[in-house]
Amino acid sequence: MFTGIIETLGEITAVQAEGTNLHYTIHSAISNELKIDQSVAHNGVCLTVVELTGDTYRVTAIEETLQKTNLKTLAVGNKVNLERCMQMNGRLDGHIVQGHVDQTAVCIKRAELDGSWEYRFKYDAAPGNVTVEKGSVCVNGISLTVVGSADDEFSVFIIPYTFEHTNLHEVNVGDAVNIEFDIIGKYVARLVNR
Repeated sequence: MFTGIIETLGEITAVQAEGTNLHYTIHSAISNELKIDQSVAHNGVCLTVVELTGDTYRVTAIEETLQKTNLKTLAVGNKVNLERCMQMNGRLDGHIVQGHVDQTAVCIKRAELDGSWEYRFKYDAAPGNVTVEKGSVCVNGISLTVVGSADDEFSVFIIPYTFEHTNLHEVNVGDAVNIEFDIIGKYVARLVNR
């Protein structure tokens, strides 16, 4: 379980294929604090730490994960948003995030707004996922508030801190991002559609 509040950026230092799996080696400021078997969200995708080496660690993404997320596009030098799992004795600063990406969405607008940024994303609404204005959504692991919602699109506004301290500053029109829709919204949508 996560909150969508990004702790730090990691940098991919190696990508190795093994069958249909991809192993990622990542350098980050939190690498030396991690433990084997620990869950860490990478662009919103929960992956398990399988190896530690000094200031790097290694995780594995299976084919199912690669098909549903933007992790398959990661290469050496790319930055990923990192968040360790939530501690139950702390504040929930973002919203409840499972680390289970529902699908990817494509950035269709990026605009600077005199100190903040607007991003608009388009997604496939066929699976029944929805957003609501003023509701929560997780984009590349970042807990954000929806400011504009349509059947298959939504917009978010980004403050300068989030823009500078996450990999959103590298997202441009045409890029795919990982989306985890709000868990409460997913349950309500499922109940309504029964």
